[in-house]
Amino acid sequence: MLTTLQTSYTDTRAGDLAWCLGGDPLPALAVRNLRLDTPDFRDGEAAQDGRGGPDGRDGRAGQDARTPLAGGTLQLRLLGASHQVILAAGPGECLETVACMPGRQTPLPARVAKQVAGWEYEFAARIEELPPHIFAARAQELLALVEGHPRALAGIFPGDPSAFTALMAQGDPDHVLWRTWHAYPQEGRLVCTRSSLVVRGVPSGAHGPGVHSDGSRG
Repeated sequence: MLTTLQTSYTDTRAGDLAWCLGGDPLPALAVRNLRLDTPDFRDGEAAQDGRGGPDGRDGRAGQDARTPLAGGTLQLRLLGASHQVILAAGPGECLETVACMPGRQTPLPARVAKQVAGWEYEFAARIEELPPHIFAARAQELLALVEGHPRALAGIFPGDPSAFTALMAQGDPDHVLWRTWHAYPQEGRLVCTRSSLVVRGVPSGAHGPGVHSDGSRG
């Protein structure tokens, strides 16, 4: 799902981004709600006003209550050049924020691992620095990937088709993974993040392949 963000560009430097877990939902420019069926997600409703909650109470009757993700929800939230992801499922709730939050949050880490409720949470980030022509091609490649993906959300800023923020999710019965891309064409920098939640006690790697930042699997 692609949308044009009706706002001026904010968080305009890759180095301004910070990361945190927990807290409250922040005002969003676009939201996508997904219900967590197994082995794949079922699309939820897409919202544009930022008020949609990740309760997903409807549409659960056909889910297998024995799986940790049964009845769970995942909410992808665009905050401009920032994002939040909110997961609520059997093992507990997790709220991730990557945004400009001066003075109170952790600068964007290269890698972190934590226990969150009944989950093992991992986060990784890197910054790609690209010349303008390669940056533009990379941006269009990623936007095409997200546009055709049933569990993705991307917002493009007015005036520059290479200025965007995108999120894409997938999962299986014990594991949820999401990727995000924050594009800064004026700097030639693309911030790529990868987050995963695995039900505590599931062996590492038991949940199968993930999606690389270029959309490939493995």
